[in-house]
Amino acid sequence: MTTIVILAMVFLFVAFRLWSVLGRRTGHEQTIARPAEAAPAPIGAGRSLPDNLSSAPAVRPAAVEPRAEAGVRAIQATDGSFDPAQFLEGARSAYRMILEAYWRGDVDTLRRLVEDDVFDAFSAAIEERKAAGETLDNRLVSIENAVIEQARMNGQMAHVTVRFDADIAAVTRDAEGNVLAGSLSDAVPTHDVWTFSRHVRADDPNWMLVETDEAA
Repeated sequence: MTTIVILAMVFLFVAFRLWSVLGRRTGHEQTIARPAEAAPAPIGAGRSLPDNLSSAPAVRPAAVEPRAEAGVRAIQATDGSFDPAQFLEGARSAYRMILEAYWRGDVDTLRRLVEDDVFDAFSAAIEERKAAGETLDNRLVSIENAVIEQARMNGQMAHVTVRFDADIAAVTRDAEGNVLAGSLSDAVPTHDVWTFSRHVRADDPNWMLVETDEAA
């Protein structure tokens, strides 16, 4: 009988302790949050873009000769970011920068923009001018037109040939600044055919001038 009484007392003591610890809230307990409802999908979600937006940029006939369209598409198939109109904007800027660098004898700028063979030809002409004591006082008045005449892939190298129709005022001066030839008041129509190239997998997005010629 004594053992039963002792066990009952122990049971009551343990029950009281459990209630005192678990039966009261301390204010730091975390309630279980209800599962959040899924946010409604935005209108149009899950729809693919129309084919004319998700595909490579279209060839723009106004900027590309018909004979160059297949080559442009071949470049776009390898480099989906290639856009003829954007390329021509950059080509116009490069045309001006390269001509102006050549005219003032800036070989450092030319080195960054043209391939070795073209650089050698430009730098040789610059040295000849210096040896003769001559300078060029030329002005690119305007670029009337720029159009892609040819385009092709050669392995991973893309080549794009652009015809530039421009008006240039050209003057050659001697060491004393006297005019030897040309006039700044008369712009001469010029027709150049330049070929630019770049490796389509290269990190550098810039194109290099690899060939120059006069339009036929």
